[in-house]
Amino acid sequence: MATNRKNQGAGQSNGRARKKPGSGGSGNYYHVEVREGDDFETFRTQDVGDEGHLQRVAGKRGSGSWATVKWLISKEDAHVEDGKLVPDTKDARDLIKKLGSKPVHVRGDRFKAKDRPNVAEKAKPTPAQTRARRQNIKKAQAARRKKS
Repeated sequence: MATNRKNQGAGQSNGRARKKPGSGGSGNYYHVEVREGDDFETFRTQDVGDEGHLQRVAGKRGSGSWATVKWLISKEDAHVEDGKLVPDTKDARDLIKKLGSKPVHVRGDRFKAKDRPNVAEKAKPTPAQTRARRQNIKKAQAARRKKS
């Protein structure tokens, strides 16, 4: 059996090679970096909200803890005006508002911002946490009533 494949096992196909990491078509997004990627070993991308609009890139540290490394905002949901990232949809607006600082243009489609501000323990529960807890309790009570 003649073959032109060098050092390739019999079980390997002649088809396309696997995609390189980071080649998942991120040209359709603005990157808002909130942490340096050097501290992380592994990365995962999660869709947030509607598919393909906002994505969270999470990194896993050597200790096993996960943290947000950057946010990807679809170019359909925002645009750049005078070097500033301007949101066009409610989801993008909410995300940019939740960041600890306004995204600062680095180069190309890349921006840098601070992560969400750290809330001191003495300021907790925040009004938002209290509201969410109340809603969750109501949902659980309604589900219990439905069961019986």
